[in-house]
Amino acid sequence: MNALAHRRFLKMNGLGNQITVLDLRGSKHVVTAGEARAIAAEPRARFDQLMVLHDPRLAGTDAYIRIYNTDGSEAGACGNGTRCVAWAMTADAAMGDAAKTRLILQTRAGLLPALRESEDVFTVDMGEPRLAWDEIPLAEPFADTSRFELQIGPIDNPTLHTPCAVNMGNPHAVFFVEDPYAYNLEQIGPLLENHPIFPDRANIELAAVKAPDRIVMRVWERGAGITQACGSGACAVLVAAVRRELSARKAVVSLPGGDLTIEWRESDGHVLMTGPATFEWEDTLDPALFETAA
Repeated sequence: MNALAHRRFLKMNGLGNQITVLDLRGSKHVVTAGEARAIAAEPRARFDQLMVLHDPRLAGTDAYIRIYNTDGSEAGACGNGTRCVAWAMTADAAMGDAAKTRLILQTRAGLLPALRESEDVFTVDMGEPRLAWDEIPLAEPFADTSRFELQIGPIDNPTLHTPCAVNMGNPHAVFFVEDPYAYNLEQIGPLLENHPIFPDRANIELAAVKAPDRIVMRVWERGAGITQACGSGACAVLVAAVRRELSARKAVVSLPGGDLTIEWRESDGHVLMTGPATFEWEDTLDPALFETAA
């Protein structure tokens, strides 16, 4: 029988960003791309991101998290998913400390400290943005990644052009526009995600700065498509706006699913994300899901 059969999962969301949390601590099993796709195909377990908890790899951390997109690819970070994991771990008395409010989670992108601010609100330290062309990465050198050469549409009248590139655990390309809802993101999202300039593909954000402390955005997530919210994307948008001198270092970022408060802290360069995590239901994985999963 597949190691995931009958495993308990939590269905959650972060501002409508659909998150499934699967706890594999105590097990050596690593979810395959095929297994992730099989879980995503199950209506009750369907996710934008699957957050899989493993035993800690580093002393002083609480868990190692693997993150999967709907297509089975792995992501380096997921801000909304991290808040959901923090909800699950700080609410679970089986952790041995029902009052625990601070966690240090590890992903392949690094350490993510998380703090439970209230019953459903969490702050995650998303770390420092990476801004060099080879850290994002881009396929060719750009001295200034806050404005790099990329456009879509007619060369003399492009639909979108000159984005800002930021890596917040995942590659992001942020286009500043008047109205993020005036574009067919379903059509242009996959074209930009898979553009040759992004060797690891990229998340695509359309953002409008409405005031120094308020930004409106939409997102096409790499490996998942259009989602209601993206925590790392909101962080990337705030960083991009500051780099372009369009906003303050702290702002409310409004996504289709709701608002996140993002701060790019000047003291240490870390980006803090504050927002809710919402529990929906708990269930177990049907063994039949994995009969053909590779």
